[in-house]
Amino acid sequence: MNLKIYFRQKRRILAVAAVFAGVFLLCFWLYGLPVNAVVYPCLLCMVLGAVLMVKDFHKEQVKHRALEKITLENLGELPPAESQLEADYQERLETLGREMEQRQTQRELAYRDRLDYYTAWAHQIKTPIAAMQLKLQDEDTPLARQLRSDLLRIQQYADMVMVYLRLDSDHTDYVFKTYSIDSLVRRAVKEFASEFISRGIALKLPPLPGTVVTDDKWLAFVLEQLLSNALKYTRSGSITISMEEPGILSIRDTGMGIAPEDLPRIFQKGYTGFNGRQDYRASGLGLYLCKRVCDNLHIAISAASQVGQGTEIRLDLNQYNLTAE
Repeated sequence: MNLKIYFRQKRRILAVAAVFAGVFLLCFWLYGLPVNAVVYPCLLCMVLGAVLMVKDFHKEQVKHRALEKITLENLGELPPAESQLEADYQERLETLGREMEQRQTQRELAYRDRLDYYTAWAHQIKTPIAAMQLKLQDEDTPLARQLRSDLLRIQQYADMVMVYLRLDSDHTDYVFKTYSIDSLVRRAVKEFASEFISRGIALKLPPLPGTVVTDDKWLAFVLEQLLSNALKYTRSGSITISMEEPGILSIRDTGMGIAPEDLPRIFQKGYTGFNGRQDYRASGLGLYLCKRVCDNLHIAISAASQVGQGTEIRLDLNQYNLTAE
């Protein structure tokens, strides 16, 4: 609180005091009494009032600083009320604080119930997926390869549901360890091997040097989503995965590319852009989830693209210095 705000709050009191002093001066003047007889007491009152205002201003500052430190956790530590109105305000704040805590508890319980339900759903749906993959593993026909590709996408959609729900959870299962970049990428690529073969899309994957401190499960989700997108929008040509410079992983395709007006917004929630509007299966969640997960992993993600020439997604794996647990 500064003096300007303080005087603005006290302007009515100051105005009333000035009116009272003016009334005394007017009455003395009308009755022909010596005006000095009231001017001197007025000056004394002004000096005394100034001293009291200084003390009151200091008191208001102390209270203001105390209120700035108040949060929902220490709502019971409000400064002592000095009037019935302040007491009413404090009582109402404490009541609202209790109601907010109750609603937060209810939201957390509802969230946990929803998370438990979808977790069970994800585990249950993976059982028939695994069974169908097992039945198709010995078949090497175009239909079998297409079915395996479709099953992989179903599994990815189930994983997206779990990632979406867990992103805002207070309890995370991130475990940071040191991993070989090459092994993480090749494990993700292996999931799409049949789709690369069936669609005749070339994969250019030289050995990837270096290591990264990360959570392999969450980074695998990001890599699989980026590969899935690259395959989805690449009708022919190739997908290249390389280390453009130390710690910078590049996933580049020769697909349809992204329109310049869409590029700044591709990591926004629900944004599909022109390409997504052509593909009615697009949800606008894949890259959004990748960005959220990368933020949690302290990895920078960026995109560059030209329409008709392809898209490049870059992961900065060495932006932050992390240590393994």
